[in-house]
Amino acid sequence: MKRKKTSSKYQTDHYARKAKKENFPARSVYKLKEIQQKFKLIKKGDKVLDLGCAPGSWAKYAAELAGAEGRVIGIDLKKVSERFSANTRVIIGDVIELAQKDKENLAETIGTGYNVVLSDMAPATTGRKDVDAARSYYLCMAALTIAQETLKENGCFVCKIFQGEDFEEFKDAVCKTFDKHKIFKPQSCRKESKEIYIIGICKTQEEN
Repeated sequence: MKRKKTSSKYQTDHYARKAKKENFPARSVYKLKEIQQKFKLIKKGDKVLDLGCAPGSWAKYAAELAGAEGRVIGIDLKKVSERFSANTRVIIGDVIELAQKDKENLAETIGTGYNVVLSDMAPATTGRKDVDAARSYYLCMAALTIAQETLKENGCFVCKIFQGEDFEEFKDAVCKTFDKHKIFKPQSCRKESKEIYIIGICKTQEEN
């Protein structure tokens, strides 16, 4: 058991040191890097929405991938201190409240026509796995609602969820919105973590 703890701690320190060396504010960037390497979701010139973007690692990496002709919009409750390139804008806002807006008001607030919507959001944890998973599901459904309203046809969605009894329900909701879905756990996730990523690929055309 001691070896496992030491290994997990080493893994955490390794990615944290690497993030600092590469000028990213958090180790979470390597999760998105693994997702991008495997699925090639973000392309040059893409418009990307990053929900719950603090402290800024995902938005910063997405901006690199999208390039100068692309655009990244980040949303978070907190002010993000990270410095971004000119193609990135961060808005202080509540994702839950945004998900409750109608399509027209949502478009006025954060725009529309995104190629990719990202969500690495996680709830404040309580230590109770069932409660934490339920809160994660609530955030994920809000993220999916926003993705449904703002993604272009054939757009993609990446969402972190804590595995729990609502996992299958959320997966089914993603399946109804996208032609394909993938379940993926990056190696850079902490081994003991219950987090996993659901990736929706090719948003289906809306029915009239």
